[in-house]
Amino acid sequence: MADTDDQSDSTQNGSLLANFFSELLSSPLNLALLGVCGFLLYKIFIGQKKQEAPRPKEPELPKLKKQDMTLEQLREYDGKGPEGRILLAANGKVFDVTRGKRFYGPGGPYGLFAGRDASRALATFSMTDDVFRMEYDDLSDLSSMQMESVREWEMQFTEKYDYVGRLLKPGEQPRDYTDTEDEQSEEMKEKSETEKKED
Repeated sequence: MADTDDQSDSTQNGSLLANFFSELLSSPLNLALLGVCGFLLYKIFIGQKKQEAPRPKEPELPKLKKQDMTLEQLREYDGKGPEGRILLAANGKVFDVTRGKRFYGPGGPYGLFAGRDASRALATFSMTDDVFRMEYDDLSDLSSMQMESVREWEMQFTEKYDYVGRLLKPGEQPRDYTDTEDEQSEEMKEKSETEKKED
């Protein structure tokens, strides 16, 4: 009797398995879903095997010596030169944003800012060419709310990127920066970063 029970169990299991596969393969929808599942499993397992090699990190450019610039000089640093350095001005201050070239470099979402005074664009939240002036822009026609926005952007750039110098008005003479001023400003920046981490 035990032999008959074992035979009926195996027959029943065999017919259950056969019914499952016949149901699975008889419907076009089931076949499509089976194909999608197979494809996804293939991608998961193959994707785990083929890890992309990390991109080699581009060497960082040496820190730019502090200097004041005219708008014409600033335009030379649009990321398209041989060095690839990117500068922009905000609220009369020039910043080296080369580290953020994904954003400010050619083809980046803020690539229009490269080598320009971005103050008006930041104040008005506009990315059209007409907000970028060919001559020095004193921003005197901006509202107090727009000027506050420019100051906030200036603070963000100060915290994240290297300060290069001032954007010179026409006829204004550049200031001579000494090497000790560069060292002192670097020490101040490191000190403020340490304080932020402690908070």
